[in-house]
Amino acid sequence: MTTLLLVFAAVLLLAVLLSSLAHRTILSTAVLFLAAGFVIGDGVTGLVPLRPDDPVVATLAELALFAVLFTDGMRVGWADLRSAWRLPGRALGWGLPLTLAITALLAHYVAGLPWPEALLIGAILAPTDPVFAAALVGNDRVPPRLRHLLNVESGVNDGLALPFVVVFLAIAAGSDDLHVTELGLELALGIAIGIVVPWAALRLERTRLFAVSAQYEALNAVAIGLLVLALGKATHGNLFLAAFAAGITVATCGERQRESFEHFGELIAEILKLAALLVFGALISPALLGDIGWNGWVFAVLALVAARPIAIWISFLRSGLGTREQAAAMWFGPKGFASVVYGLLVLNAAIPASDEIFHLVAVTIAVSILAHSSTDIVVARWFDDEREVPAWYGTARKVHRRIHRTDRRTPGDDAGDQPVKP
Repeated sequence: MTTLLLVFAAVLLLAVLLSSLAHRTILSTAVLFLAAGFVIGDGVTGLVPLRPDDPVVATLAELALFAVLFTDGMRVGWADLRSAWRLPGRALGWGLPLTLAITALLAHYVAGLPWPEALLIGAILAPTDPVFAAALVGNDRVPPRLRHLLNVESGVNDGLALPFVVVFLAIAAGSDDLHVTELGLELALGIAIGIVVPWAALRLERTRLFAVSAQYEALNAVAIGLLVLALGKATHGNLFLAAFAAGITVATCGERQRESFEHFGELIAEILKLAALLVFGALISPALLGDIGWNGWVFAVLALVAARPIAIWISFLRSGLGTREQAAAMWFGPKGFASVVYGLLVLNAAIPASDEIFHLVAVTIAVSILAHSSTDIVVARWFDDEREVPAWYGTARKVHRRIHRTDRRTPGDDAGDQPVKP
């Protein structure tokens, strides 16, 4: 454990020192942690000989996924979804289940998995991660609706895919009807905890008896998250649905708390994500890669270049999305952190095909991290030429400038759209 902490601290410092270069080039901090984990793992140097059943693996995966789903939920309050739901709604309502189904077909017919396990791996690989498309999402020259689409989709689909993962995992484990009923109660209890606890906490804060100082404002959401986590564990409610529901509730009912927690919460989630990637890399060994077989590698490639592109192409038919924007959305479906943790959950579940599923998931995620994190800068440059920006984007910018000028008028200025000079 001490060696693992030492390696993580050293790699984290290196990632911080290289972060500015990573934002400008194809270098990725995620790849750095994945590669470092692979090197220190039992299959290479044996510096940190982690096994899937080690307590640190399950604990870190649980905490990291809880933090990520909590912060993801905070990005997508109901007001955000209502204000611009059309394109993200297509990606989530059609794209997510279609990606799951196409990936399951590939897992069954290419990798040779039985249907329950094929559907499970489809659910594991359906979510996307915005981290590996950071250059695209953060580029101001990229049309805002495309950036919004990728942000909302990746923020919501982790939580939406989770029930499918849980249900298909139960089916693959051979659960009977009684267990499925208990599973439904577990999911419902998790959602209830995620809604009631933040709502009650935010209501208490608005009473005359309580007031949060500015110094502790960011800790308000942390306290809510920890209480949700503790209650979920005590009542055996689903922790991850509780986290996602809690994040959405805070974003919907407490805009001030959401804003104060945003930066702090993202840093916590990022640290846990990078630690999980390090552990995930340590579980990948040369022997594991050698056991995949040609059909496993073919599945991994097709899961990236066929499943997501076909699903998004079907989902955005007659949507009005430009060809270049649609091509970027089709390609940028990187398999990221949620899939890593779902794969670890399957490995710890010890179902008959858990090792094979983990091997396929591990290879697909590794290939995705390498491919997507090294092409985001390249694709973002497609939009650097303003002549290539769709006409609607220029109109939108003019409207934005007009609104901005209107907001800057002096109270007595009613001379149309003339801006006030600074």
